[in-house]
Amino acid sequence: MILLTPDLRERLLTNGHRSGLDHVPVVKFFNPLGIGTWLATELDADGDTLFGLADLGDPELGSFSLAEMTSLRLPFGMGIERDILFDGLFPLSVYAEAARQAGSIVCSERLLRAAAAALREER
Repeated sequence: MILLTPDLRERLLTNGHRSGLDHVPVVKFFNPLGIGTWLATELDADGDTLFGLADLGDPELGSFSLAEMTSLRLPFGMGIERDILFDGLFPLSVYAEAARQAGSIVCSERLLRAAAAALREER
């Protein structure tokens, strides 16, 4: 699977030129066989260094390498994948705080979706 389409790459690079802002995540990567979830908001001009929220057992903000994720080989010939259905709804700080409270990005996303649905129903 191609981890970054040209459109996603462009959006991440645009955010990277405006670093320091609380961007909405552009893309979500995950390990289909175990632990590992990443929400990326920015891509550096080097085309490799992503910034966002990484969860390898303890969610934290920071930088991670696209090349390392692409080269990772998992059992059964699998690799890190992109969540093609992901649509960032909140700034990264909201995802980070929810993940901190829930203990993981995956659990926090369920809570965030439930909260967003409840707000839509109230309107």
